[in-house]
Amino acid sequence: MDEATHERTLAPSPFPGDDGTADPQLRAALAATESGDSSAYLSAVVQLCTARLLVPIAATATSEAAVHSTGPVERLLTVDKEADMAVVMMQAPDGRTALLAFTGMDSQANWDDTTRPVPVTLDRVAQTARQQGASAVVVDIAGPHTLVLEGEVLAALAQGHRLVEVDDGFGWMQALE
Repeated sequence: MDEATHERTLAPSPFPGDDGTADPQLRAALAATESGDSSAYLSAVVQLCTARLLVPIAATATSEAAVHSTGPVERLLTVDKEADMAVVMMQAPDGRTALLAFTGMDSQANWDDTTRPVPVTLDRVAQTARQQGASAVVVDIAGPHTLVLEGEVLAALAQGHRLVEVDDGFGWMQALE
């Protein structure tokens, strides 16, 4: 009997040695946004542009199978036969959706400790949000400090732009290809 083998080559982590701990400077920048100051918000986005973020993914059943249980009472059970991994999206009462991202394993676990974290950069988070039709990215929804990226900021990030601090304020930068 031939057994099918499935081989996958995993790319090396872009964050070698990362243990999932949040960057304290990034968390401080997010905390500063709670004042409502637009400069603090933009400074936090600058910090996010160079940070490792975690996007939660969860298994979703793509097909089910009926199996008979073995035990004292025979029953027919429905089990997941196949599953895909999907990014986790949230939907607001008005129908808008948001992609979630976290600054550390602790904040992701505070929200839902059953999802699997995938380390990514902010541009990838923004691109994924746009591909999924999300209107926002919510960073650290369960705290300690939440930040929402939407509108023109999210659009610029999804196009690969990076917000940087310059002498007289902030500006968008894009790498030359």
